[in-house]
Amino acid sequence: MSAFEIGSRKVSSCPRFFAAALFALASALWISAASAQDSAPLPDYVIEQFGEPPAIPTGQPSDSLQAAIKTAFIDSVAQSTWGNDQTLAIIEISESQDPRLVWIISDLMRFATGGELTAIMVSGASKLLGKEMAGPNPWGTITDHLIAWDIPAPPDYLSAKRAIFTSIVPGWDKIFVEGSIDWRMVSWGGVLIDDRAYDTTDQLCNCIPAADNPDVSNAAEATWLDDTDIVFGVVVNGEARAYPRQIMEVREMVNDTLGGRDLGIPYCTLCGAAQAYFTDDVPDGVERPVLRTSGLLIRSNKVMYDVTSFSVFDTFLGNAVTGPLAEKGVQLKQATVITTDWATWKEEHPDTTVLVEALALGRDFDFRNNRDANGPIFPVGDVDSRLSVHEDIIGVVAPSGTPVAFQRSKAIAALKQGQDIVFENIRLELAAGGVKAVGANGADLGSHQAFLFAWSQFHPGTALWPG
Repeated sequence: MSAFEIGSRKVSSCPRFFAAALFALASALWISAASAQDSAPLPDYVIEQFGEPPAIPTGQPSDSLQAAIKTAFIDSVAQSTWGNDQTLAIIEISESQDPRLVWIISDLMRFATGGELTAIMVSGASKLLGKEMAGPNPWGTITDHLIAWDIPAPPDYLSAKRAIFTSIVPGWDKIFVEGSIDWRMVSWGGVLIDDRAYDTTDQLCNCIPAADNPDVSNAAEATWLDDTDIVFGVVVNGEARAYPRQIMEVREMVNDTLGGRDLGIPYCTLCGAAQAYFTDDVPDGVERPVLRTSGLLIRSNKVMYDVTSFSVFDTFLGNAVTGPLAEKGVQLKQATVITTDWATWKEEHPDTTVLVEALALGRDFDFRNNRDANGPIFPVGDVDSRLSVHEDIIGVVAPSGTPVAFQRSKAIAALKQGQDIVFENIRLELAAGGVKAVGANGADLGSHQAFLFAWSQFHPGTALWPG
């Protein structure tokens, strides 16, 4: 028996059955073009990049196939073993001509690090999708195709996914529940859940640790910051505060109070987006949401949740999508976040406070310019092709409901030349070296900076300026 790892857990495989599986899968590999789904036609650029999607069956898998799904995907994780039964089950699954099952293969692949086990699953996914999926990152390739082709989930998908994920990280058991979230898109970001109670900033965890009620200093005391360092600036009721990127890269979430208002401030390193949500404007009887990093991603965007109710929020939109807060229809409103440099921010806001250096935990990451420099590192499927995926935009939703992305570089250049930038009743203004969006009456519209790929996939139908 040879050993493999799923997350931190060992599973084993029989070489004889592994070889038989590869032979059976490879010899029957279906590469012929399959008919498209009955849903709306895919955009031409998707077909050009990913090819034609396979045909999709409808209805429930057979009893035999459902038993194979349980054996291969659920029992293997629950029992920490991969043996003869699992190998035979994956062969049966690969011959089902049901591409929907590749979603479960993808889920298990995310935690499987063994080369032989991965090869078995890649062969099965390739046969079901009608396309060879081998490569340096087969999990990413497979998942990109599933997303781009909009392959539907198999029946009772959440149960299978929940069994896999919660067997690896028990802390997710309160998160994987029904809601308005598309569970197909949820994957593991490589870190564990931050499930520490509120106001435990200094409590160590094997997670990305949020900062609650962070200590701050005035600008003169922040000698550790260079003038060129990037900060995320927020002003509430005339009170300004800077959240240095060095700290936000480490913390990714801050629960703070500014200008008499409670805020939850997520930063998604993968999306280049810092946002500020008011967490005190909630329905009567609802406790203030305390936002945490779940360790999960949706199309390369962090999945945040409320540690008090274990309700999941859509990080970009601010609405609760599972749990008690979703049942109450909680929708968080946003304050504007200005992305700028420290010198310009403190010059425009001399009375600003700034988070203290200790919150960076002695680290100085810059994921944007190293780890993420060549594009999204997690599956995103098809992306908005109007600009490069890492183009900085200023995103805002117009009062009419139309989402708008303003190309940041061109907007700043135009505003510095005295040009007006108006879309519907949105007007852009220069602010402390960054850009913000205001309404016709000058009211703050809650804009923030992000990469185009991230903004557009959570705001379908985004209007782009300049068009």
